[in-house]
Amino acid sequence: RARSEPMEPAEPAEPAEPPEPAEPTYPPQPMLGPAWSVWAQISRSWRKTLSPVLLPHAGFLCLRSENVLVFATGITILGVCHSTLTVKGSHLATHGALTDSKCWSKIWLLFFVEVCTAFTAECAKHGHVKMHHAYTNVVGLGDSSTWRLTCLNRYVYMFLAPLLLPILTPLVAIAQLRQVELRTALRTLGLISLGLYSQYWLLLNVSGFKSPSSALVCMFLVRSLLAHPYLHVNIFQHIGLPMFSLDHKPRRIHMMSLGVLNLARLPLLDWAFGHSIVSCHVEHHLFPRLSDNMCLKVKPVVSQFLHEKQLPYNEDSYLARFRLFLRRYEEFMVQAPPITELVGLQ
Repeated sequence: RARSEPMEPAEPAEPAEPPEPAEPTYPPQPMLGPAWSVWAQISRSWRKTLSPVLLPHAGFLCLRSENVLVFATGITILGVCHSTLTVKGSHLATHGALTDSKCWSKIWLLFFVEVCTAFTAECAKHGHVKMHHAYTNVVGLGDSSTWRLTCLNRYVYMFLAPLLLPILTPLVAIAQLRQVELRTALRTLGLISLGLYSQYWLLLNVSGFKSPSSALVCMFLVRSLLAHPYLHVNIFQHIGLPMFSLDHKPRRIHMMSLGVLNLARLPLLDWAFGHSIVSCHVEHHLFPRLSDNMCLKVKPVVSQFLHEKQLPYNEDSYLARFRLFLRRYEEFMVQAPPITELVGLQ
């Protein structure tokens, strides 16, 4: 048998360069076990969000009563249900947190934002998701400057201006229709008209209002019932916190931990506005597509993580922020905010 020739020794391979460590995700994504199923994510949010679809029947019937207490109960029921649909429902629908289906996400977005809220779906999604969340507290982009009215003094703004929200919302929506296609504008006008007329028709035919003017006044009362806390919550959770310039904005984890604040839990506002807007706003900014129920579940994890990393976890009560804004209104709501630059923060 022929003897094979010895093979030449192969040159030693050069040691492979160690791969660059991947940048860690801050904070780590929450671990989703069996208990954190899709049903666990959305079921409670859906039950709380859609319950106002059933409860208004009792509210409309209460408005038939001549008893002042029963009538006030009807206004309260309809006002809370209206806020749940327009604030909580619209917010979750804007983020696509109600369903994984793109088709149903679009349907719910149109229903909650245009039919219930009388606003433009495209403008709501662009302003809230693409600007406010992408550039949280970046001056001129996501700094909540749309809520500033420098021409108003502190008492007019904090106590009277919220009453204008039910009137200004559809007017602003109509003004924004110039920015969209004609087909989209016609759809938006149709859906907004459908939502407003439906409530007006129910007040006349179910609640028994005798005149159009009395029905319109009742619509105003219902839609403005929680307008004050809605306006206050929107300014309390970002304005007065560090603001950044676009050229020197920090990493996302620093931007969210410094520029977002959680309010203490308030049962009424948690129900009507949602945990992601009130008591879990930091968690919502870190995980925008989490449902309301899931934001509440990850709250202890996020709090522990930020404290371990020596990052701020801003919390305050509604009353404390209210007093602070009354005392420092000129600084927060009139003057240009100071720019914060983070130096040496790793």
